[in-house]
Amino acid sequence: MTTVNQRITGLLHKPLEPLRAAGRTDAGAWPVIGGLILIAVVFGSLNEHFLSAENLTNLALQMAATGTISLGIIMVILLGEIDLSAGSVSGLCAVVMTILYVHHGWNPLVAVAAALGCAVLVGLLHGWMFTKLRMPSFVVTLAGLIGWQGLMLYLLGRGGTINLPFEGLLAGLSDTWLPLWAGWLVAALIVAGWSAGSLVNRRLRRGADLPVTSGLWLTLRLAGLAGVLAVVVLVLSADRGVPLLLVIFGTLVVCLDLMLRHTVFGRHMYAVGGNAEAARRAGINITRIRVLAFVAGSTLAAFGGILAASRLAAVNQSSGGSDTLLMAIAAAVIGGTSLFGGRGRAYAALLGILVIQSITNGMLLLSVDSSVRYMVTAAVLAIAVAIDSLARRGQPR
Repeated sequence: MTTVNQRITGLLHKPLEPLRAAGRTDAGAWPVIGGLILIAVVFGSLNEHFLSAENLTNLALQMAATGTISLGIIMVILLGEIDLSAGSVSGLCAVVMTILYVHHGWNPLVAVAAALGCAVLVGLLHGWMFTKLRMPSFVVTLAGLIGWQGLMLYLLGRGGTINLPFEGLLAGLSDTWLPLWAGWLVAALIVAGWSAGSLVNRRLRRGADLPVTSGLWLTLRLAGLAGVLAVVVLVLSADRGVPLLLVIFGTLVVCLDLMLRHTVFGRHMYAVGGNAEAARRAGINITRIRVLAFVAGSTLAAFGGILAASRLAAVNQSSGGSDTLLMAIAAAVIGGTSLFGGRGRAYAALLGILVIQSITNGMLLLSVDSSVRYMVTAAVLAIAVAIDSLARRGQPR
């Protein structure tokens, strides 16, 4: 009996090796943080308005919607797959919400719930096609990109644009600012939640005889997080205050990160992404995990589309289009999520979208041509993927 238990334990530990590596991906965030500091120094010296409270507040508003879509992209990339339909799904669900709210008079919260329900159905369809029909995720979501965009255009009709009431709840999301005390309260809750999650993770890893982070390093990280949040609250409060959109995005990042690191589902996500066959032998239902990942990806994409519609106070034929999808994928990869699966954290979306939006914002302030902006973003993305490839090459098999 002991031998059988040991074999089962070994099979469980093997697919969870990517999770152990994920626990060390914090070091992988340092190059991104260093890049952000470099961006701030360069653009701050070239344009004094870049680091102003007004511009940083606008930057926070710009990153919320695409960053939320990027969170959904991360859920699929963690499995080593790709979701090319996220942009179209975000636009379609935003249109569904707006039509129900504006044309049919539904309660805004019910309209949002219905739009998210549509996203769940889309994710289930994609997951079914991927797991049951064995279609490549690239093909499944490429078809979704084209098909859902076509359905969105059909629903919009000839008008092409539907405006949200400016005095309504949905449009007000992007025009709501927290008072100073509320900003400090949110920062304190984030620090408390991160501390609790780190302590729980430390206790679980120690109970499983896994290496744990030293108490001093944990304290320094906590102090660093508290310091960064304090600066953010002070800077944003110097303008209009902390925007509600940023709070919503930050809450999603924290919740998703805690879910991935401290739940069975999150552990199974890393296991399946790191080694699907080993995960299957360990008794993990890889079909269920893959379907749920596509559902989560579509739902977060829809949520991002709703935030984008709120900021624009309208939906139109370009909703979820243009470079939304490309920027969401780039944000996930630049932030440190491995395209090979099994490694990454939810905060990669926050760091990645901050890098992209900072570069875009700084170049716009300098009146740099859009062609140069695209090339610079492509170079940053290529460097991020190269670093990930080199990091994987240096890891033992």
